[in-house]
Amino acid sequence: MQPDVLHAGESLNNASAVMILVHGRGSTAQDILSLGQSFVQPGLAFLAPQAPNYSWYPYSFLSPLDANQPYLDNALTILGNLFMYLESLDIPSQYVLLMGFSQGACLSLEFAARNARRFGGVVGLSGGLIGPPGIQFSYPGSFDATPVFLGCSNPDPHIPVERVHETDRILEKMFAKVTKRIYPNLGHTINDDEIDFIRRMISDLPKRNSREIEN
Repeated sequence: MQPDVLHAGESLNNASAVMILVHGRGSTAQDILSLGQSFVQPGLAFLAPQAPNYSWYPYSFLSPLDANQPYLDNALTILGNLFMYLESLDIPSQYVLLMGFSQGACLSLEFAARNARRFGGVVGLSGGLIGPPGIQFSYPGSFDATPVFLGCSNPDPHIPVERVHETDRILEKMFAKVTKRIYPNLGHTINDDEIDFIRRMISDLPKRNSREIEN
């Protein structure tokens, strides 16, 4: 596994499912891994990658894509390598829930859209797809009914609500099953309703059975 990835919960060799948590700008893997305590369930492993210098990319997610390079591509590669590592352990993406907050939500949603497949689930808390206003989003692939949750305040000081709506429309067109919840005047944070919904998503995650784990 990559050196800057923290692990908690079940061992990966014995995990029935995995939750990847992606922190926001200025935060740490340890910070968001502590949020995982809200989601502990038997057999669930938690992984949290650490961004170099505490930021996945330097500018707003609404900046021109080139402005955030090569950092954006490097961050996407970190997530891609993590999924490949799990595949090498016979934990394919349908057993993995990818969740991010703020900049981590933007990165998680962008990674999922660029690598559409059947995930166990995708959660974007206070985030949206990456690109400047007016960008024409175009991604190949299908989510094959992957459950996706989008939660955000309106207003949010960093995330225009229209980008959340736009992200919803794009992912729905890619055959994701999107649940979107907009919270009036919540601010840039995570609330109990979001945590409760994510807990239900985890309970509904496909789980590797004992034969798959032994093999």
